Amino acid sequence: MEKGGIILNTILVIVNLVVLLLLISGLFLMQKKHVSFSKRVFTALGLGLIFGLAIHQIYGTTSDVTINTIDWFSIVGSGYVKLLQMVVMPLVFISIVGAFTKLKITKNIGKISFLVIGLLLGTTAIAAAIGIGSALGFGLDGIHLSQGDAEAARNAELKETVVTVKDATIPQQILQLFPSNPFQDLTGARPTSTIAVVIFAAFIGIAYLGVRKKNEEQGEFFAKIIDTLYAIIMRVVTLILRLTPYGILAIITKVSATSDYEAIAKLGKFVIASYAALILMFIVHLLLLSLAKLSPVQYVKKGLPTLTFAFTSRTSAGTLPLTTKTLTKDFGVSEGISNFAASFGLSIGQNGCAGIYPAMLAVMVAPSAGINPTSPSFILTLILVVALSSFGVAGVGGGATFAALIVLSVLNLPIAIVGLLISVEPLIDMGRTALNVSGAMTAGVLTSKVTGEFEKEVYQNSKVIEA
Repeated sequence: MEKGGIILNTILVIVNLVVLLLLISGLFLMQKKHVSFSKRVFTALGLGLIFGLAIHQIYGTTSDVTINTIDWFSIVGSGYVKLLQMVVMPLVFISIVGAFTKLKITKNIGKISFLVIGLLLGTTAIAAAIGIGSALGFGLDGIHLSQGDAEAARNAELKETVVTVKDATIPQQILQLFPSNPFQDLTGARPTSTIAVVIFAAFIGIAYLGVRKKNEEQGEFFAKIIDTLYAIIMRVVTLILRLTPYGILAIITKVSATSDYEAIAKLGKFVIASYAALILMFIVHLLLLSLAKLSPVQYVKKGLPTLTFAFTSRTSAGTLPLTTKTLTKDFGVSEGISNFAASFGLSIGQNGCAGIYPAMLAVMVAPSAGINPTSPSFILTLILVVALSSFGVAGVGGGATFAALIVLSVLNLPIAIVGLLISVEPLIDMGRTALNVSGAMTAGVLTSKVTGEFEKEVYQNSKVIEA
């Protein structure tokens, strides 16, 4: 009987794999018929959602069929994300060095860096204020959250993690941003590796400027090497981006098939409050673009495929190639500025993960520490701590947890609440990641507009450029 059950489960898994292959074939035919990239992405999103819900309803989340099916599906979904992550560090490094080798941007390098970082931190402070308002407005309270086995296990893990940030002062946290071993950071070994690679690349770029002044021939030779490497890496990126619809199909199928909908319903109030804050902050991005006399409708239309991938994949770092492509080809931002905004946006001022989320958690646990969360002094302190702590937050799944631990530790608030929300963490993280990417793109567009390195006709063109 047991053997018969194994054979049946294997057959059902094969059936699911055949369905996935048929859906992939359909998306491939759409590509052959030159259906737009946006339509293929949203078709993949819809198909994956329906397919995942069907698996969830038929087999449940804990059955061997579902577990084995998703394991095979990960070859497509997680494999695609890994391919994107493969090019992140090389792309960040070459992009920043390349920004220095392009003569146009070197004249405004200080201004561009200041504007990008200022916009990222400024919007994160606004995001924190919105997160605080949402938590208070919805009356969220961390005292009544229940702890099951999964939550207890998660909090045990967090106690080990918090040791690395609890006693660290702000100067010590800033010191973590510096690259002591750039080759190690190129592997993404530390949470602050991305910003460390940016700093290392900036030093290489500054050194290039000095060499070019003394020996123009050597400078030109180095610039040609960087331009060639950049062209090759961008070609690799293009090849990977063509797989986007297939990756989204597999990723969203996994999400909808394995989500714990009962747990989500129990924490529904927190989920609704989180998404209310995320949507409101996204509207702030659109308002900032409107103030710059740019169409928010065009921003949504042309940025949606990238934001959709960020939403489904839950990785700002993995979305980097799409972010830079959207900024340059669809929004008309210069290559140099798009490289700075997208790269800095991975580690500085993430509006969702480092802004809204830590602020909401701090408000929820403040009463248990004897603090009035509506106190103006607490609110102002929280906003300042959130903004400063947003430096160096990793742009991968789990970055929000790291940010929350830093903020709660600095304010001497209990960290257990982070583990109590584990069941809805993936669902909320999807929205947070999309907002992070939107914040980076908004900073890039606004910086480009202010510095005059912006092609408005590209932005206004309604067509989304193919990868």
